[in-house]
Amino acid sequence: MKKIYILFFLPIICVSQTFKQVKDTTALKLKIEAMSQTINSIESDFTQEKNLKVLSEKIVSKGHLIFKKENLLRWEYSSPSKYLIVINKNKVFIKDEKKTTKYDMNSNKVFKEINDIMISCVQGTIFKSNKFKTAYFENDKSFKLELIPTTKNMKDSFKKINLYFDKNLSSVAKIEMIETSEDFTLIEFINKKFNAAISENSFIIK
Repeated sequence: MKKIYILFFLPIICVSQTFKQVKDTTALKLKIEAMSQTINSIESDFTQEKNLKVLSEKIVSKGHLIFKKENLLRWEYSSPSKYLIVINKNKVFIKDEKKTTKYDMNSNKVFKEINDIMISCVQGTIFKSNKFKTAYFENDKSFKLELIPTTKNMKDSFKKINLYFDKNLSSVAKIEMIETSEDFTLIEFINKKFNAAISENSFIIK
């Protein structure tokens, strides 16, 4: 359980950009929600960079994700090592190079929270969660949603989570997770495909 947490929420350094507060937050929220409703599936490559204060160099991982409504997610790391996380409704499967482990979210509150964050971050709907207080910012190229945890479990893990959207609001472009230790992770999504036909077999580990 600890390993899934470390891998997905591996933190990083983001290039500093000047953002200003969004004036009409209601309009922005409506646009993001409308965007998320048009997306039934996402396929994307990703690059994940993690910065740890104890290490001089960042840890870079790459992989591929597949998301399909409702609550289906395949998050697969291909380098530097192979590691697979599959969420299939209320089940979580974790596969490394040695074994596959299965968890039931109905009996594990921690995994349920991790699932909710992963799915809602990919969809861009995490701002609707009562576990965070959200502030809205923009610059010439991006919108940034800054999410500050409000519950104890989230506060123990994160200082804040930033979601970045391109100005066309097609989908989430980057996720930045800053831990209470000030370690942080940046995940950037590239080569995105929307609403392609995706087999249910993608969310089954054999």
